[in-house]
Amino acid sequence: MTSQRHGMSEREYAQHAGISRGAVQKARASGRLVLHADGSIDAAASDARRAHATDPGKQPAGRAAVKPVPAAAVGAVAETLREQGLPAPQAAGGMTYLQARTANEVLKAQERKMRLQTLKGELVDRARAAALVFRLARQERDAWAGWPARVAAMMAADLGIGAHAMQSALEKYARQHLAELADVRPEFR
Repeated sequence: MTSQRHGMSEREYAQHAGISRGAVQKARASGRLVLHADGSIDAAASDARRAHATDPGKQPAGRAAVKPVPAAAVGAVAETLREQGLPAPQAAGGMTYLQARTANEVLKAQERKMRLQTLKGELVDRARAAALVFRLARQERDAWAGWPARVAAMMAADLGIGAHAMQSALEKYARQHLAELADVRPEFR
């Protein structure tokens, strides 16, 4: 008594899908194939499941499902490719998987380069640098604010004038100068 198969064998499905029998076996083991109760392969349902679960770059040419790409993603990919001197898509419809993959690899390489530069001490954290500049500027301001009191008596003796008048004049001009410096804002780009 021979029972009839409802679907395809692994060999038949491999030929149908344009892939190796080993690839069919891997797809079966990973659950990317839909099987009938008799263990044969439901070709139409398996094609749909494999198309959804398989990396488009690993699908046979012409079989990759095209999914809409958000405009923001296209812009980011185009910018990355242009920065590297590579051709970039003009619109979402012109985006290829290869272009997106290339941009992703470029970004990963840039990230690794930045991590390496940070480890070597060639690149510093922006927040840390801003905090350091702020601390140094505050120390400089405090040093200048205290300077008139430290030198006024010596300068007054050299010039033969009263120490209080000299200190008042120095403080007035030092504060004016510090007020001008306070308007300077560092920019970290």
